[in-house]
Amino acid sequence: QVQLVESGGGLVQAGGSLSLSCAASGRTFSSYAMGWFRQAPGKEREFVARVSRSGSTTYYADSVTGRFTISRDNAKNTVYVQMNSLKPEDTAVYYCAAQVRGGISTQPSEYDYWGQGTQVTVSS
Repeated sequence: QVQLVESGGGLVQAGGSLSLSCAASGRTFSSYAMGWFRQAPGKEREFVARVSRSGSTTYYADSVTGRFTISRDNAKNTVYVQMNSLKPEDTAVYYCAAQVRGGISTQPSEYDYWGQGTQVTVSS
């Protein structure tokens, strides 16, 4: 079992930056691939970024490529996403998720554990 706790959300103006963190419990963090998803009001949860178990491979949604950077620190059981050049359409609740098995996936159903989410609001 893994417990995930996100932090770092808030209100920022368009063009600004935010950094989100997700702290994981347990001693098997490095065995999980980690992803970030987001969900805006009235919309389905969508994939944002994924980092491999070792941290060597990353994958991004087209909408955030070049603006967001995902990383992880296995010694600290933490995954991060640095968000730059934020746009109003980035406004959503952001969730981190752990994938126990499998390769690159953008589907929420492929992830096994979820955090409670943190709100990111980008004003125009």
